[in-house]
Amino acid sequence: MLALKTTYTSQTGQRKRNEDTCGYWTSDTACCWVVSDGAGGHGSGDVASQLVVNTALEQFSSQQEVSEQAVTDLTTGAHAAVMAHKHSNPDGDDMHATVAVLLIDAETGNAVWAHVGDTRLYLFRRRKIALQTRDHSLVQQLVDAGYGGEDIIRTHPQRNMLTSAIGSGDELTISVSGAPVLVEEGDVFLMCTDGWWEYVEERVMEQMLQDANTAQEWLDVMAARVEASAKENADNYTAVVVVVGEFARVTTAIRT
Repeated sequence: MLALKTTYTSQTGQRKRNEDTCGYWTSDTACCWVVSDGAGGHGSGDVASQLVVNTALEQFSSQQEVSEQAVTDLTTGAHAAVMAHKHSNPDGDDMHATVAVLLIDAETGNAVWAHVGDTRLYLFRRRKIALQTRDHSLVQQLVDAGYGGEDIIRTHPQRNMLTSAIGSGDELTISVSGAPVLVEEGDVFLMCTDGWWEYVEERVMEQMLQDANTAQEWLDVMAARVEASAKENADNYTAVVVVVGEFARVTTAIRT
């Protein structure tokens, strides 16, 4: 049976309210983690992200399946919940949200995930990024089309324009990991909103992870960088860290 440890933080940043929500549900056999970043006027972003997380966790707890179809169903279920709330409040704001969902089967070690928007999931193996989701955003499309390097994702004036979002009336695009990925002892997952990754570049994530002695220490030093780098009116920021087995620093053997 896999040992899975969770550490997280969710902060308001320099906004008036925190429209990010995160949560997780675990059992001896299967586990689910969800991170969502809501948007909308007059606090409706809070409602959107809470609906996303609560709906996904409630759905998973009633049927603890870890598969590509299951994580897709959790995401579409969250979308349906937000759309239903909007239809029942036609005079409300046009709220929407991003989401990242991670499922792990603690018995088999299989993991699957899905995301919508620019909330990200990273898999670190031996303290290096092995997998990273790609944003559903206008700037990501520009990068993919060759109109700029990865650096513009954090600096482009239209970096917050999404091409897919939970609660949007447009067709929903969900990116799914595909066939289950077998996790390994020491693997580390990071799920985070754009208010987090915008200020912590991937090379910095890796370096800080290599230097950290615990998952909490890694989370804390990244959070300190977010706070130190954030601009005026900086966004909320949320990060969830999931460690498979023991959090052990990678050492390089020296031959003599």
